[in-house]
Amino acid sequence: MEMEYKKHTKLFKAFCDEKRLRILKLLQSGEKCACVLHEKLGLPQSSLSYHMKILCESGIVDSRQEGKWTYYELSEQGSNEAIAILKEITRPNAALENFSCK
Repeated sequence: MEMEYKKHTKLFKAFCDEKRLRILKLLQSGEKCACVLHEKLGLPQSSLSYHMKILCESGIVDSRQEGKWTYYELSEQGSNEAIAILKEITRPNAALENFSCK
């Protein structure tokens, strides 16, 4: 259960930054080279790399290397997992362990 929480924390951390949300919005239209993201967002390369690492580690963005360029795209599997996790943890009346106030 503890590992599950760590995985969920990584996933939702990816959504908790305005720059990362802007990156996700740009990736909605398809795969982008890091150079395009850098240009569109006006972020220093080191800052872009930091945000892309978080997005990739969360599983919602995939990357591939082609020569000296890195390309990024949204992960359909990661997106589906994020939706499923959000539904699961926000579902009312979910069966929980026996918690009661005494």
